[in-house]
Order: sequence, then structure tokens, then C-alpha cells
Amino acid sequence: MKNEQLRGVPGWALRHPRWSALVLGAGAALGFQPLHLWPVALVAIGVFVWLAHKSAGRKDAFLNGWLFGIGLFTVTNNWIATAFTYQGEMPAILGWAAVPLLSLYLAVWPAFATLVAWMTGRRGNLLPFALAFGALWVAAEWFRSWVFTGYAWGPFSMAFIGPWDRPGIGRLLPFVGTYAMSGVLVAASGALVAFAMGRRWLPMGALLSLVLAVIYWPAGPDERGDLPLTLVQPNLQQEEMDDPALYEEQFQNIGRLSLPQRRLDRRLVLWPESGIPDYLRDGYPERYYLQMTAGGDPDFARFRIGKVIGEGSLLLTGAMDLEIGQRDERETAVGAYNVVTPIYADGTLGERYSKAHLVPYGEYLPMRALLEPIGLSRLVPGAFDFLPGPGPQTIDLGPWGRAGMQICYEIVFSGEVVEPGDRPDYIFNPSNDGWFGDFGPPQHLAQARMRAAEEGIPVLRATTTGISAVIDAQGVVREHIGRNVAGRVDTMVPSAAPPTPFSRLGHWLTLIWGAVLLGASLVAKRVHARYLSRNT
Repeated sequence: MKNEQLRGVPGWALRHPRWSALVLGAGAALGFQPLHLWPVALVAIGVFVWLAHKSAGRKDAFLNGWLFGIGLFTVTNNWIATAFTYQGEMPAILGWAAVPLLSLYLAVWPAFATLVAWMTGRRGNLLPFALAFGALWVAAEWFRSWVFTGYAWGPFSMAFIGPWDRPGIGRLLPFVGTYAMSGVLVAASGALVAFAMGRRWLPMGALLSLVLAVIYWPAGPDERGDLPLTLVQPNLQQEEMDDPALYEEQFQNIGRLSLPQRRLDRRLVLWPESGIPDYLRDGYPERYYLQMTAGGDPDFARFRIGKVIGEGSLLLTGAMDLEIGQRDERETAVGAYNVVTPIYADGTLGERYSKAHLVPYGEYLPMRALLEPIGLSRLVPGAFDFLPGPGPQTIDLGPWGRAGMQICYEIVFSGEVVEPGDRPDYIFNPSNDGWFGDFGPPQHLAQARMRAAEEGIPVLRATTTGISAVIDAQGVVREHIGRNVAGRVDTMVPSAAPPTPFSRLGHWLTLIWGAVLLGASLVAKRVHARYLSRNT
């Protein structure tokens, strides 16, 4: 390995690159919410870019990138382990094994980025290498978002979304997109290290000042529309959610929080995912209605919900619909849909939205025939799997606007939250974050903010236990309800912005920025080569 004569921390890192990569990956994850130590993330990934550049060969480059990814994703996804404590089918300790096991796969993407960057830029200096590494990081995050159905949680740019009252990189996301923004920030981190090592203080200071300005630049005006909104958080704890003895009490609590406080011609009311336990649609076998809060009568369930929200109101709530089929010559549920159901004041139902991007092992069990016999099951209770819906939809609710809907985890997928060619006025994002631990909810909120800024569309989040929020089209949190409290927000739905470049181009824009970084790397390499030829 080159430069082994270096002393201190750089020398130790070159002598122990595996441990260094692992620690730097964990350090980069500290930039994510709720810690939000973004300067640590900036330094950690910048130093890793330098370490990757110093890799001794292909194998070392790949292993360094893989270990960095293991550290990054294990810390980022620690909230998954908490989910195992809320189900009884598998021992909770499996959660602490599941997180690093998932990370072993996720780390493949930064490993490939590191390998290809090293193969193409090992002979240049650090600045061109950092730019090339940023371009390949763009590709790595994009591939991670869709290969094997995708797992997009925790893009590097999430660390820089900024305080709740400021857009942070949300100001740039309309023009760059989440995954390309990650690559730009990775390249900038590497460039900062390159400038520091070369004692080029002026460009280093200028670049760091630009990062600070972007993160802390004030938000623009708070622009609201004319649609009144009541957003409800019932504080429905995960351990109580599936207890039939508590269903009626839960309904009464969420109902009290939803009552109109004054007469309005129209009002939008939002309840979270898992907001009600009742089956609201007719036609299921009678046994499925027995544990309902409304005495087994879906007509009465809808009627009393309509009475709660009051005249002129429309409720959007998370619910579950069944798919009925024949099994053993008996009508039975063969699957279910995680849905958002509109309910009008007269108790009638509107067009539903069915969740399309389901959570593996959460809402369905892959390879069920193989895994179920050895004791593995879904984290969500049930003997059958959830079925996917058709994808993003815009539903016209008349006086209550045109609603896009993304249930829970779906909101983390950049470029996949709006129906192509049918732009909504707002996106409703109901969620159950009660089993996400301390790290999951603030990370989930950060990614919802990124979708709002990227698309220029407000996101309205109603969750069971928090964090519920009204997010404007800049990605700024204008109203919120904290964790583990019951409450409501009465406000007006923020206005949507004009279509953004990202909303028009989608991931073509992502790829364009990847190409720009790669082109900048080639230019930097040539400039450096000319500089060397003139000074030798």
C-alpha cells in the first residue's frame, strides 16, 4: 500500500483499512436523524473517499467499500431491530441479527461504487477521484432503490435536509433529485479532504461555506391554500393496536380528536395508517366482522365515522380491505390490501388507494412455503400476505382537492410518489411508526420532507404515535405533533409549487447529474495532468 510512511491517524488508517472503513461507515450514519451530526458525516465519508483512493488493489477497494457500507447501514437501520419486539412469532433477538444481515447485502452497492471508482481513478489525484466516486455513488443509490424491489431508506443526502424550519438541501432537490444530491455531497466531502490535504484553504473554505449556506438558508414564505385541514394523531401504541378489547376505546379517542370545532363548508380530516380496525366494505364472510367496534355491521361503522367528522368533512384514513377467494370449498380471505379509504360525512366510501410498495417480511413473507415451516413469519400479524396495488395514483376528491397517496414506507422512494401525467395538489402519507424505535420516525419524516421538496408538492403525514406533520412544498415542517402524544393540528393545506425539473424529468435528471460529475472528474484529471507537465 502506498504512503505507509504516513504517521498518526492517516498512517494507522492505511495500515488498518478494514477497521477504518467500518468505523467511517458508522460515523457517516451519525449524520442521519435523530442525531443529525451532519459535520461528522461530511468528514467521515470524505476521509473514506481518501481511503478508497489509497486501496492497494481491486479486492481491497471492494472490501473497503463493503465494510464502509456495513457500518453505514447497520447504524442507519438499527430501528428495524425494534420492530421485532412488537411481535410474538419470532424471538426479539433476531432483530439484532436481521440488521447486520440486511446490511451485508446493502453494502454491496457502495462496494461496487468504490471498486469501479478505484479502477477508473487510481492513477489520478484525489480530487478527480472524489468526483468520479460521487458519480458512482449516484448510480449505487439509484440501483439500490429498485433492484430486488428496492430498499431506498437512508440516502446520504438525508443527513443534510436541515432543521425542520429550514429546507436545507430541499432548496436544491427540485433541480438535482435525492440520489444525485447524495453523489454531489459525497464528491464535495472528498473534495474538502483533498483541499485540506493539499492545504488549499481558500477553495476549502469556499466549498464549506456553500454547504453551510445551503443547510441553514432561511425558508421562503409560508404559502397556504384555502382547504381547511384537521390532522389527527391518536397515540395508538403498537402493543395495544391488535387488542380487540381496546378497539372501542381507540375509536372513541380518535373520534374525539376529530370533531369539528366550528362549522365549515368543507374540511379534510386525516387519520393514520391502522387508524381503524373495522372492515368498512360489504360482502365479506360474516366471521370477519365479529370483532368490529360497530357490532359487526360495516354500514353502521361507516355511518358513525361520518357523524364524527361532521357535515362538510371528508376523512382519509388508513384501513385494510380483504381479498376473498375459495379455499377448501369455503369462502375465505386469501390476501389483504393496505389502503387509504375516503369516507364522506354521509358514510359513503370513495375510491380507495392500495399500497403498491410493500415491505418484505413486514407485509408479505417472501418464499413463504420455504420459510414458514422453519418458524419465520411476517412482522405484521396475519396468516396471509398483503397484495400490491397498481402504483401511484391521483384521486380527484372534488372540493377536497386532488390527492396523491403514499402509505408509510412508500414515501422513501424518490421519483415514485406521483402518478405520471397527473400531478396532485398534495400527498397524503399515513403511517404507523410506532414500531420504528427512536431512530426510525425522525428518519421517516426527513425522507417525506425530501419528497415534498423534490416534487414541489406538500406532504401531509398522519401517524399513530408520531411524528405527524404538515410539510410544505419546500420541505419545511410548518406544523407537527411530537412522538407519543395524542393531538390534532387544525390548519390549511399548503399550496403546491409549479412542477419542478425533477418532477418533469424524474431519474433522467439523476443520470444527467451522474454524467456531469463524471465529466467534471475527467476535466479535473486533465487539468491536473497539464499542471504536472508544466511543473516537471
